[in-house]
Amino acid sequence: MGAFHSNPAEQTYRDLAEKTGFSVEQIWILHNRFKQLSHDEEMLRRDDFKAIPDLACNPIRSQIIEAFFDQRNFQTNSDGTAHEIGFEEFLTVMSYFRPPSLNMTQEEKEDLRRAKLRFLFNMHDTDNDGTITLEEYRHVVEELLSRSGAIGQETAKGITDAAMLEVASTSVGHMGPDDVYEGITFEHFLKVCHPFPAVKGKLQLILTAFVHTLFPHYRPRLYIGYTGVHWA
Repeated sequence: MGAFHSNPAEQTYRDLAEKTGFSVEQIWILHNRFKQLSHDEEMLRRDDFKAIPDLACNPIRSQIIEAFFDQRNFQTNSDGTAHEIGFEEFLTVMSYFRPPSLNMTQEEKEDLRRAKLRFLFNMHDTDNDGTITLEEYRHVVEELLSRSGAIGQETAKGITDAAMLEVASTSVGHMGPDDVYEGITFEHFLKVCHPFPAVKGKLQLILTAFVHTLFPHYRPRLYIGYTGVHWA
């Protein structure tokens, strides 16, 4: 992990471009930003993210930062949490924010969309058990809504409960009065394919603001449509 050194050979850039979908020029820009954040060190740590003043006001700052250290997002069939990351891991996580290429086939676009949804699912599934529980989902929604000052905590709780009920009815059908919904699996998440309407617009703004804060020269447009989460 982190096998990327200063002044990499052009072939390394091409290999990373093939893996992540970024252009060589974009990788060069992102590598320069990586070196700025890491103070020219080979590895990037949580404290490097936390030291960015403009990031402090992002209500889900901690979840987004953790996503960079979640090994499920490294595309290496690993899990657990890394203490530090190198440029290749950093670039791999950043690739979830990139738009689809114009020359992608429909199958490739669907694979990319599924990967983005998995990234978003992992951000909610904080204990890495493959299920987003009510408490995990409630925590994210309350962070998004109540900390913004737009609504109170009780209202945010009500929105969360309603969202989970919507997911349950969509994914498992009618539930009896004594039935307990264990939580959202990834397959359920794919069926629903969008956050609760009251949350999705704010999530879009927060994720976009995060990218713009860290990478002022890299400006993907992110939107969450009715068919899922898209970076376009």
